[in-house]
Amino acid sequence: MSTTEITVTGNVVTSPTRNRTQHGSVTNFRVASTERRYDSSVQGFVDGARFFVDVECWGELSGNVSHSVSKGDPVIVRGTLRTDEWDSEQGRRSRPKVRAAAVGFDLSRGTADFRKTQRAATATPQGDEPPADPADAGERDYTGAGVPLYELDPDSSAADGALDSAFDDTLDTALHVLPEPALQ
Repeated sequence: MSTTEITVTGNVVTSPTRNRTQHGSVTNFRVASTERRYDSSVQGFVDGARFFVDVECWGELSGNVSHSVSKGDPVIVRGTLRTDEWDSEQGRRSRPKVRAAAVGFDLSRGTADFRKTQRAATATPQGDEPPADPADAGERDYTGAGVPLYELDPDSSAADGALDSAFDDTLDTALHVLPEPALQ
């Protein structure tokens, strides 16, 4: 049986909820994806069709999503598409659902601070041992002096953040003035 792979880019519209089942832990949330396109008749961008989809995350992804993702976050979800069906008082109902293989933040809309999860050490056979990852051993893959490029002054970093925010707002405004080319 074949599966339908899908990638959805949108915003989280429900707070992720994590539940433990007899099959493991699962985190569920809902994503809305809205088409944005340039309409030459109004000389601006307009909203197009909307797509809402439920997302379920299992295993380690479930824990990572429940600790990282919040309502309103812009995300990219990749997984397999399926249809949930059930009977209700109004008759047979159905709704699309994505079983996520990966969930990440949409970095075209902001920044993120990624932290690798710590895994428990597992024994591996001596002959089939993979090459060591220098990052895991605290080693560096370069021979620099280990000096930071710059240090933040705690007294001025709050003011710098305000300046960065003002610059970002100005840049966003300037970029939205330019129309995107029309798709043909």
